[in-house]
Formats: sequence, C-alpha cells, structure tokens
Amino acid sequence: MEYRNIKSKERQSFSCGPKRRLRQEKRQVQINVGLMVPHGCDLKPVRGRTLPLFTDPEIAAPELLKLAVQKMRVFYKDMDEGPYVLLYPDCSEVVHVPGTERPFTLAEYKKEIGKTYCRISLFICIEKHFREDDVGSESDSDSDSEIVITTRSRAEFSQADTVIAISDSEDNLDPPGCSLAKSTCYSRYTDLYAPCVEEEEDEPVPVNVESIPDTTMENADLTLLDIIANLSHPIDRGRVSRFNISRSNVWDGAIRGFKRATYSETCDMLVKFTDDTGAFEDGIDAGGPRREFLTLLMNQLRDRPIFDGPPGRRFLVYNANAVREDEYYLAGKMIAVSVVHGGPGPHFLSEDFVRYLAAQSSFKATIDLVTDEEIGKALREIESAASVEALQECTLRHSTMLQTAGCLRHTSTLEGKRTIVSDYLRWYILDRNSSVIGRFKEGLSALNFLTALQQYPTLLAPVLFHSEEKLTALKLERLFKPDLSPSGSNRRLREGQTLGYWADYLLDCEEGQAAVRVQDLFMFVTGLTSLPPSGLEPVPKIEFLDLPFPMANTCTNTLKLPLLDSYNVFKSRMDYGIQNSPGFGCL
Repeated sequence: MEYRNIKSKERQSFSCGPKRRLRQEKRQVQINVGLMVPHGCDLKPVRGRTLPLFTDPEIAAPELLKLAVQKMRVFYKDMDEGPYVLLYPDCSEVVHVPGTERPFTLAEYKKEIGKTYCRISLFICIEKHFREDDVGSESDSDSDSEIVITTRSRAEFSQADTVIAISDSEDNLDPPGCSLAKSTCYSRYTDLYAPCVEEEEDEPVPVNVESIPDTTMENADLTLLDIIANLSHPIDRGRVSRFNISRSNVWDGAIRGFKRATYSETCDMLVKFTDDTGAFEDGIDAGGPRREFLTLLMNQLRDRPIFDGPPGRRFLVYNANAVREDEYYLAGKMIAVSVVHGGPGPHFLSEDFVRYLAAQSSFKATIDLVTDEEIGKALREIESAASVEALQECTLRHSTMLQTAGCLRHTSTLEGKRTIVSDYLRWYILDRNSSVIGRFKEGLSALNFLTALQQYPTLLAPVLFHSEEKLTALKLERLFKPDLSPSGSNRRLREGQTLGYWADYLLDCEEGQAAVRVQDLFMFVTGLTSLPPSGLEPVPKIEFLDLPFPMANTCTNTLKLPLLDSYNVFKSRMDYGIQNSPGFGCL
C-alpha cells in the first residue's frame, strides 16, 4: 500500500490536467511599454513610441526595466545610453505596488488595479530627466499653493490606460506636436495595432456596463488613410499570392486562392482573369485586376447564405454547411484583406452588427432586421400591446418563441415590452449565432484589422456597414485629371471639345440617359465601383487617342477618350466600349 501511494504521488508530480497545462503555457503575458520625456515642467509620453512587451507576470521592477529598455533599443536606434527609470502613468517611480509597501511585481500590480495585462502600460524615462522633474516638483510645493482646474477631457486622459515609454536624448527631443510626424511607419503601426491578449484566468467582476461612460479615445490627428497605411505595412510587396479567377464564378476562384497552402495575407496579390473562352487575359497585375477582383468578391460575399437580413443591413446567421467549409473564417479574412490591400469594404453589414464587432456597448437593433415573417409579426404584436393585459396575452401566445430565446418573463408594467423585444433581437442576431460570429472575428483579425476596428470605430466602422459614398458626375469630373497637349495646338482644341463631351456624358450616366451608370464607368477605369478606404493610387487621369472607342488601364487608372466630331457619336461609342469590356455585367 505504501508503495502504491509513493508511485501515485510520483505520477501526479509529472502529470498535469488541461487547465494546469494551459496556465504553464501562458506564463508569458503582454503589457505595453513606451517613452517619456520632459515637456515644459512635466514629463509626457512620446507619441508613436509604444511597443508590446511579453514577459513573466512575476517579474520585478528592475528586470522589467531592463526588458523595456532592451525592447526599445531594438526598434529605435536613437535611444540614449541612460540610465533609465521605470515609471507609473502618474510619473512616480516603480518601486512598490501603489498604495502598499509590497515590492512591485507585475502580477501584484495587475491584481491591485484590476485590469487585464494587455491594458497595463508603464513608462521608462532617462533618470536625469526624472530627477530634474522630481526636484522641480519639490520646489513648486514650497511655493504658494495654486488651484489647477482640469478639463473633463484631460481628466479622462489622465485616467486612461498607461503606456511604457522610453525617451530620446535631450538634444534629440522633438518639439511638441512633431513626434508623430517624425516617427517611423513601423513604430506607428506597433503603437496603434499591438494585439490585445485576453487573460482567461481573470475572474469576472460584476459591473453595471450602462453606468460606465464610453472612454474610447481616438487620436484626432489620424485619418482613415493613415490607419489603412499602418495596417498595410506588414505586406511584403516582393512576394505574391496568386489568384486565378473566372468572372463567371468569382467565388470558386477566391476560395481556391485563400485556401491554398502557400497563401498569406502578408503577401501581395497577383490576380489573373480568364476570358470567356477560358484563356488567360494578357496583362500584368499592377493593381487594377486586384481591385476588380476584390470588388467582385465583396459583391459575391453579400449574397452568401452565411448572411441574413434586409439588403444593406445584413448580419451573420448559422449555416451548417458553411461551418463545415469554414466559410465564416474565410469571409472575415476576405473583408480584412480587401480593405487593407486597396479594395472596397463590404458596405452591406448592419450598423448594429458592426458596432458589436467594434466592441461598443450599445446594441439597438430594430424589428425590421428580422426576415422571418412569423417572428417579425409576433414581435410587432408585443411591441404594439396597448395594455398590460394585452402584453401578458401576447407573451403567453408566443411563449414557445420567447422561451427559446430565454426572454419569457412575467411583466407587470407596459414598459416591459421594450425589454422583451430588445432581448429577443439581441438573441436572434447575436447570441444564437455567437459561435460563427467568433469564427468570423478570427478571420477579421487578419492584418490586425479587428484590433484597429475596436480601437478606431468612428473611422473604420463606416467601411463595413452600408454607408457607401455615392459616386456623382461632379466627383468623377474633379477626380480625373486630363493630360492635355500644349496650349494653342490644333490637338489641344479637339481635346478641349472632348472634355466637354466627357462632362456631358457623366451627367447622362448619372441621370440614366446613357446605357451605363456612373459606377459602371468607374469600374471600367479603376476596377472599383466606389472610392476605396485606402484611397486611390495613382490619381486617375484622362488621355486622348485617335481611335473610335474608349480604352482604359485599370493598373494606372487611366481612361483614354476617343477624339470624335460630335457628342452623339462620342456617347454611342462610349456606351458600346464600356458595355463590351471584360467583366461588364458581373456586378
């Protein structure tokens, strides 16, 4: 018996369950480190110099300082020799856990502030600068006291998540407002889109979410083009992933390309179209075929059975066959790749669904999102109940439907009907589809797009939901820049007349007086039906040629207009040329 007990203890010491093994694998956690420099009488973090740092949660302050300085020096070669000190967000030195006499460890600090590791930020600063600031603070305390009025926005910023920062030498300090412009593209990328690592072992704390104000802070200096440019930085333009696409079946070619073992979203895309006879079209993909492919792909994705809801307000819905084919993951990846690689956004998702993906707390779906007629009718009956008795009768009549969603409850007030409808819509759109939404988000995380969406929802959310900016004749006229002959030449006179024809033709397209739409014309020249989130490069231009029909180069965004003698001939030739171009009618 004693021998069995000894052997049992030995086996237990060498084995561990899944939970314990998971904890052992998670010894490395992520925090954020940055750089702090003098700014007037204070210390301020340097923009664009924040990096993720992976470390042991039991690490002490001296070792953490060494790792932070080492990480900064790897990415920034202009780092001062130091020595450095490790600082909290309030510019106090990291020695003890705040409010206690316990020596600092990352795990103890995390426990004290109640945040996940990925939201913890610390700063490093040159010791000389820190001591000078400390002395200045002491001298200020000896002078007459003064009242400092802090604005609400500044107070919220002071309470925001911290960042670990490392300062440059005193001679290399950038003046205020210049640090972002001078920071490298990679440093801005790592600052904005460091991945968030959620710690599953944290115990949830009950919090009233509705009572917490929205503290999401977006950099007012950033534009949508800046964010897309940062996201596209990891793309290696020297390597390509090939896509062989037939316009008659874009989805099939896309699935083959994205599932290819050698495919990587960090490679550039090389798209080759086959013509109507199955032969490959001549031409090199310098951007035009890629944009056309991504435009056609987003249109195909809109009609896939993984989406439900009215046009322009669609959301994910469970489909067993799509789960087997892992279509939800592929759909998320396709959207991320399209936006970052210079294509369009989907522009067909529900705004409420996109706000949920962006981790915003509000969810205010309406009954018109429900495509099932019986369910929609039942919800409208509950919503329009005029008395408590009528409401109770409605809930009883539709008890099976409500019980499935966990929304069946006794209501003693008429206001309860709004809660019932709201809870059911949340279950109908989100909760019952949570597994496929999770897989979709994994695909959307490609190229850190989901992280950027959650950090900058105001700028990126409109890329996904139905807010496509309408193309107009005036916008296209201003967008295309003509390449004219020297002033005074006979050819310049003909080109000027043709530009007048071009402006009138745009108006006819917009007003439905031509055989094609403005979107068809834009697709003919650029491979896009709308302006992409990443901007349009190169700038579209107009050239002129002595041929009877228009020509276009989608790689250079160049439209070549025919020089003709009358507007009626010009219009008919433009209609014919665009309608007979490859891919017309595929949208």
